Amino acid sequence: MKYGSGDTTLLGPGKNAQIMSTADRSYRFDGGRTGVLLVHGLGGTPIEMRYVALALARAGHTVSVPQLAGHCATDAELRYSHWQEWYASVESALDVLRKSCDTVVVGGLSAGAILALHLAARRPQHVQGVACLAPTLWLNGWGVPWYARLFRLVHDKFVANMINFTECEPYGIKDKRMREMVVAALHSGDASQAGVFSTPGGPMLEFRWLVGIVKRELAAIRQPALILHPREDDRADLNNAFYLQRHLGGPVDMTVLDDCYHIITIDRQRDVVADRMVSFVDRMHARAGQTAMRPAEDLRAADRNTSAA
Repeated sequence: MKYGSGDTTLLGPGKNAQIMSTADRSYRFDGGRTGVLLVHGLGGTPIEMRYVALALARAGHTVSVPQLAGHCATDAELRYSHWQEWYASVESALDVLRKSCDTVVVGGLSAGAILALHLAARRPQHVQGVACLAPTLWLNGWGVPWYARLFRLVHDKFVANMINFTECEPYGIKDKRMREMVVAALHSGDASQAGVFSTPGGPMLEFRWLVGIVKRELAAIRQPALILHPREDDRADLNNAFYLQRHLGGPVDMTVLDDCYHIITIDRQRDVVADRMVSFVDRMHARAGQTAMRPAEDLRAADRNTSAA
């Protein structure tokens, strides 16, 4: 299913998805023994990952898209949530996914990419690859108001929650039609549809603390990584991706997108994003299969050497 001219539906994870509960917007597609854990962004919802999730499910993979703690509900829940709670949502989803999957790739959008990296650093034995979609270490895109950068001077959460980061044009979306749909959902007052129209400063401060931790972990993340980042990102410029490319400890496959803004999972090049994700997960699946076969191959080689002696 595409978000193109034939699809006017923004809401909902897809008719074949397993919805965790009416209050929880998490969803899952059951497939093979390779699983993909997709993490939405700060103030966002699992719906923003739907297009990529469907592409991965069609490719035969099991896909889990959890709702982060404090999201898709009231302003107060998001305002007073902590990054440790967001991470706990991701780690819990990984534990469930591993019950049916031998290989797991974790990917995230924007702040979700940073949570994905933290998971890869903390659980290297359980995460075989990591995908960063428009990863955000700093809000420094061309659409971020200059005064928002003064927020770096705020270090207290009580003070931070007096400040709101209100969504503004172009809302991270270059495609005009899709942008109108998202804006309508933002103004609906239902945070479970397209996230919140205004993100409190408290969660933004929590996210900054998380970024500080993850930056120190990057060299230890040795799993293969995929980075997709828009050249014209209105929220987080390309330096975010270049920083990760330089500092990650494992091999990095990076693609710069040239016709979308920050929310690349629903914008004009969503097909490219989905295709790159499927290709990356397929490679991780094949790599895991080769690793599983290697002990048997080594044993046969040892038998041959013994016979020759």
